[in-house]
Amino acid sequence: MKTSRALAWFAIAIGCIYFFVPLIGTFEFSLRMRRGEYSLDAYQSVFADVQFQQTFGFSMLMALLTIIFGMLLVVPTAYWVRLRLPQMRPVVEFITLMPLVIPAIVIVFGYLRLYNSSSWIPFTGSTQGTNVLLVLSYITLSLPYMYRAVDTAMRAIDVRTLTEAAEILGAKWPAILFRCIFPNVMSGVLSGAFITFAIVMGEFTMAALLNRPAFGPYLQLVGANKAYEPSALAIIAFAVTWLSMGLIQLVTRFSKLAPSRP
Repeated sequence: MKTSRALAWFAIAIGCIYFFVPLIGTFEFSLRMRRGEYSLDAYQSVFADVQFQQTFGFSMLMALLTIIFGMLLVVPTAYWVRLRLPQMRPVVEFITLMPLVIPAIVIVFGYLRLYNSSSWIPFTGSTQGTNVLLVLSYITLSLPYMYRAVDTAMRAIDVRTLTEAAEILGAKWPAILFRCIFPNVMSGVLSGAFITFAIVMGEFTMAALLNRPAFGPYLQLVGANKAYEPSALAIIAFAVTWLSMGLIQLVTRFSKLAPSRP
């Protein structure tokens, strides 16, 4: 037992060193912009950059739209499959796993071929249309995470009993979905939303090929032309990801504690 415990702590120490040493080095380098002393000049330069503000705000908006429309797509689909079409569940799970198998560059090239300015749905014929196509691309990319988070939350509730009780009380399908199902799977929805947010904020391929001013291409542009600002941006991107993961843990913990409250 002592040997196994020592090996476990050794493995944890190796993992921490592997993860934290490069991060600490990146943070330390981001503070060296001022010669001979540590400073936050690189972070001030990043936050003062108009392009950073525009790309970060654009990606925030795209992430919000992706979460809203992805939630409106995934929750009714998972609910209907679990309630009425359980035999279709393997097919739906296979479809939602496809974005993990197909590279993002292949997906976006397919979108460009199908929805370019000469197609019957010319999404890329205007700026707003291209933004819509980018949101749809992000929804596709987030499907594996959003669907599994919602489906896992639905396993913890009795969907059929809730539906039958709501129907007995005279509720229509919109009321059943938004007043009975959504509140009971909110922990799964929020978990999928935070993962989607982290994915959208760091995604590069789709935004770059669609020529949209997103945060991912901005990271690449700064990394190719500046010295200290890329390290500051890397720390900021890590902070956004960690914040999303921390919120997922908080949501999961509160969802477990909620039923035990009087």
